[in-house]
Amino acid sequence: MIQFCLDADWVINALAGRKGADSVLQGIGPDAAGVPIITLGELYEGPLGTSRPEQNLTSLREFLALFPVIDLNDGVMERFARLRRDLRNRGALIPDFDLVIASVSLEYDLTLLTFNTRHFERISGLRLYVADS
Repeated sequence: MIQFCLDADWVINALAGRKGADSVLQGIGPDAAGVPIITLGELYEGPLGTSRPEQNLTSLREFLALFPVIDLNDGVMERFARLRRDLRNRGALIPDFDLVIASVSLEYDLTLLTFNTRHFERISGLRLYVADS
């Protein structure tokens, strides 16, 4: 059962072998974490800017194959719209991709694994797990 939502920075840190990300993923196991489909777009961009894009994309895909992909649906997108309107009204907007990831976490009652609390802490009710970097 999925209990955690992976932010792009968490996957990047795990792929780089950074202990804070890697050890937590090993501890919770791949069945407990999912990757929002929008996060795939963020992640695929990285390898495309390297000198070995195909090799790096293959490594990324092999890693991502361990985790279920969490699709977007009407409930997630309505939550996104409500959160975006609230943040806009408060003058505290965050990037849309981060807001969609937060909406996925809230809609499915997941804890977000992230190294970046700067944006996410603006969202009421969002559970964050932040490892030491």
